[in-house]
Amino acid sequence: MCKDRIAVVLPPREAFSPLAAGAIGLLAHRLVVQPSAFVPVVYGPEVAAPFTDVTFRPVRPAWILASQAIRYAAALGRRLRRDPPALVEVHNRPDVALFLAARLPVPVMLVLHNDPQGMRCARTAQERHALLDRLACVATVSEFLRARLLAGVEVPPRGPVVVPNCIDFAVIPPAGPREDLLLFTGRVVADKGADVFVAACARALPHLPGWRAAMIGADRFGPDSPETPFLRDLRPRAAAAGVTLHGYLPHDAVLAALVRAGIAVMPSRWQEPFGLAALEALACGAPLLCSMRGGLAEVARGAALPVDPDDPAELAGAMLALARDPDRRAALSAAGRARAAAFDAPLAASRLDALRRDVLAAWSPGAPRPI
Repeated sequence: MCKDRIAVVLPPREAFSPLAAGAIGLLAHRLVVQPSAFVPVVYGPEVAAPFTDVTFRPVRPAWILASQAIRYAAALGRRLRRDPPALVEVHNRPDVALFLAARLPVPVMLVLHNDPQGMRCARTAQERHALLDRLACVATVSEFLRARLLAGVEVPPRGPVVVPNCIDFAVIPPAGPREDLLLFTGRVVADKGADVFVAACARALPHLPGWRAAMIGADRFGPDSPETPFLRDLRPRAAAAGVTLHGYLPHDAVLAALVRAGIAVMPSRWQEPFGLAALEALACGAPLLCSMRGGLAEVARGAALPVDPDDPAELAGAMLALARDPDRRAALSAAGRARAAAFDAPLAASRLDALRRDVLAAWSPGAPRPI
């Protein structure tokens, strides 16, 4: 029996490569390699060295007078019209999803990884209502994002569903001895609280003999991330505080560091859409200190210690208390792994397959499509 094919469409700037994948690319790969009732094919921008263990089809934007997103969507539309899949699954781009839905004879589903209120074609309640009306399904990766999608939409034509992000325990390195290491992972930007981490380490490390601190990450994903003014300003303060800046590292190196870390620290200031870095820390058994803003609370509450990302003194106190309490660290490590198990990739793939079946069952090919 032939399986239905699913077109998994990445954003037009999302690298699908083990050398430079962002969060959405990593998540797509994580799900596509799982056993499935469907045959997923990933479409994304051209990269030099894409993942080789799944079917990937690079997309070169069409030569038309339009934005990059529409040029990308136009090229996709032409290709998918020639060989239509059973379902098109667009990640994080309402504009691309709407463009394809108006031109393809198959259902189009949108998966939102970030706040839709900051996205083209979804900023207003009216636009979000239209999004829910014109697409076969809209999914969000957290309840927080679902609430942001529905804000101001009085009677949604179709209710959005939540499909949380996942972690693949099969690629988590084996547990070993933990080091006396305070570790920050993620984008090194103000929104993620990178400067708060450095300021807290400056207060805490002088009182923690034998402990050290490090940061893994850059302004954006990939080895070619620019040296931003924020990062240039942070470097001397990090050096003075005794914090080592490793810059961008491949994902497997990040997981290896989290498995060794004595404490992971993620003082994000912004309303996190989900909190994938926190989920990775929990899965690696790293005792976690993190803020509880946005979707982070859904991932980490009860399995991590909450901190105020606007108060370096409080964060330093939390670092000191946890570093001096090995029993508490061991308890948090166990609680983190237990929480993360609910987000394991095989479970997530099974839930996604169930949603795909529901969307296909509800799809009516004769229904009018938006123009």
